[in-house]
Amino acid sequence: MNLHIKSLGASHTVAGIIGSLYGVMQLFSSTFVGCWSDIVGRRYSLLACILLSALGYFLLGNSTTVFLFAISRVPVGIFKHTLSISKALLSDLVSERDRPLVMGRFNAASSVGFILGPVVGGYLAEFEGGFYQTSFICASIFFLNGGLVWMLPWSEENTSNRDHYQDKGTNSFSAKSNHDLHLKSATSRAVTDSSFFQSPWIQVAAVLKKIKGIACSNLWDVFLVRFLMSVAILLYYSNFTLALEERFGVKPLFAGYLISYSSALGVLAGCLLGPITRLYQHNTYRLLLHSSTFTCVLILLYTSALSIWMVILSSTFLAFSTTIGRTCIIDLELTVGGNEASGTLLGVGQSVTSVGRIIAPLLSGIAQEFSPCGPPSLAVGLALVAIVIMNANKQKYRSHGSVKLKDQ
Repeated sequence: MNLHIKSLGASHTVAGIIGSLYGVMQLFSSTFVGCWSDIVGRRYSLLACILLSALGYFLLGNSTTVFLFAISRVPVGIFKHTLSISKALLSDLVSERDRPLVMGRFNAASSVGFILGPVVGGYLAEFEGGFYQTSFICASIFFLNGGLVWMLPWSEENTSNRDHYQDKGTNSFSAKSNHDLHLKSATSRAVTDSSFFQSPWIQVAAVLKKIKGIACSNLWDVFLVRFLMSVAILLYYSNFTLALEERFGVKPLFAGYLISYSSALGVLAGCLLGPITRLYQHNTYRLLLHSSTFTCVLILLYTSALSIWMVILSSTFLAFSTTIGRTCIIDLELTVGGNEASGTLLGVGQSVTSVGRIIAPLLSGIAQEFSPCGPPSLAVGLALVAIVIMNANKQKYRSHGSVKLKDQ
């Protein structure tokens, strides 16, 4: 996209501003769109996001001026939260016990897309008018996804699967409490289905009320851990190619292969989450603590590496620890915050990560003034702070973990 907008006559400054526009809109919209999906239901919100994103890419394929290019980024920046809403939908459909396994597989499928997408896009960009072809293909895929979502067998039975799985493995509830649970679930779904047709002002008021509830909750430490670990990992990758060249004389091509290798291992890690969570007896907190500690040690190993083989070793295991950590922090957010506001929680978490993406390049630039190892060294410090916060709040996490195991 940078090459295309410059070919339209935009200066470097204008190209930078338009590029930042997408990130800023994603930052502020993710929480609202996630909360909106809690209010109107996953089906309508997911369809709306998919179709409006398709519109954005269709406009991008017709962008023959800088103004049209900027306009095309607006619907995509505001509504391209299909991954977050899909995760919230999965959270509604599966039991808490199976959630890390399902989320891991979902992340693995997404990673495959992120591996294949640049290859296809890069190949098409070699042809004349390749950018426009790529944009129309993106829009077509979004329209195809919209059709698939519309065809899914949406019914009360589907959305009650999670309740069924939770009730199936426990004897701790009485018959009356089970009946009340299903009645409450069915009532909330009926309200959700009708909420889409309510006044926009009523929907906005409901969204703001939900966001206020999250802001006043005791989830600050979970989001702070997510923020610190996100910034730490972003700092690790921020000058990865440049640092390898300066420290070991490695060409950027090799660094690109190493990053692709790590991405492929991330897919494998997502598929192995099931056995790993069973090994930890579905204790998300303990798995997150250990994966974060392992991530911290591996970044430290990379920082102090004396040969390229130590870098390859750290990158290999880091692909596993970061993939497991990302899945566990989402599961911990939903466990502590509750599934009733899963869209809001995932939206806030996405906003927290977006703030990290804004701050990390600035911190990386300052740290690189001192040494090529400055950014990963700072990453180690931030990861240590996150580990300390998790240890300081372990009683709260363990209480939620014990309730989770008891319910299952």
